[in-house]
Amino acid sequence: MATIVMERIGRLFINLQQVGRVPQMLTEALPSTADTLRDTEVPWFFRGHYIHSGYRPLHQNWRYYFLSLLQRHNETVNVWTHLIGTLVVLAKTARLTETVDFMNDPHSWPLLILLLSSASYLTFSTVAHLLAARSELCHYGFFYLDYVGVALYQYGSAVAHYYYAIEESWHACVRGCFMPIASFLCCLSCFGCCYGKYRNYSLPSWVRNVGQVVPSAVAYGWDTSPVFHRFIVWFLSSTRGDFRSSPALLFHFGQVVFFLSSAFFFTQPVPERWFPGHCDFLGQGHQVFHVLMVLCTVCQIQASYLDYLNRRDLYVKLNADGEALFFVTLFILTLITSTMIALYMFAKVKRLVSYKEKLSKE
Repeated sequence: MATIVMERIGRLFINLQQVGRVPQMLTEALPSTADTLRDTEVPWFFRGHYIHSGYRPLHQNWRYYFLSLLQRHNETVNVWTHLIGTLVVLAKTARLTETVDFMNDPHSWPLLILLLSSASYLTFSTVAHLLAARSELCHYGFFYLDYVGVALYQYGSAVAHYYYAIEESWHACVRGCFMPIASFLCCLSCFGCCYGKYRNYSLPSWVRNVGQVVPSAVAYGWDTSPVFHRFIVWFLSSTRGDFRSSPALLFHFGQVVFFLSSAFFFTQPVPERWFPGHCDFLGQGHQVFHVLMVLCTVCQIQASYLDYLNRRDLYVKLNADGEALFFVTLFILTLITSTMIALYMFAKVKRLVSYKEKLSKE
């Protein structure tokens, strides 16, 4: 008996050793880009806090940056986490089309908006992390595209929560204003992120954080208020602690936990702050943020789908005919407005870059 126990302990120890080697195995699995640079060799606007190496050189041809998808540099994991997330969302969408009539059921359109906006923000993020290293102009332009995707995802979250997750009492308080306010906050968040990026190193960090984080935090609080209110109602009810009465609540709880956890890693450069130069390929806080956001999105989609199936009597009662079409129209207006904001800020960046290039030639 003792021999069997010792054998199992030995196997467990070996397995733990193998788990500890995962970062090294991942590092060795991908070929390193031959000419990656150190932080001191690239312009300041490309440098990540506590990331010392793995930067791709500027002004290469587009093929170089596309092929870097399969090479090791300090953006590889950021690219792949959201690329895989995009594929997961697309696969989920394909599966839902088997049971949801998106063409003929207007009540399914908020769910479709959530799916499209989720795929958009993940795709735009993938593109930004893959191609933004080509030049200063590309850096700003692709991340502005990323911010448009974030604004669309905020809208998709808001409309899904308002349409499917909301309780009747909260709906009575915010009906008529919830989605217009949500749309405005999406555009404000897009502007705050774009402007904060534009003034990234000319303003104190706390000012940039106010411009970027605060609008997004306000938007999240408003967009998710139907879910928070539903938690309160559920907690005060006789079914408290029993997710079987509403299986979607478990996934709503998951999406909130994953999002709040991701917010910490988005705002705090850990663990690379504790191990400067040792997280250049794997282990960056932004990579953790990406993974948590994918998990948040998957939980959110599943929760909204379950609410779509199980709360039909309620949302049909609360939403008048034509309201779903209005939300689709508002989604398109949000897309146009946020795109115009990004293009306006990109034009400002383009003038700034041209001015700097002109000065360097004199």
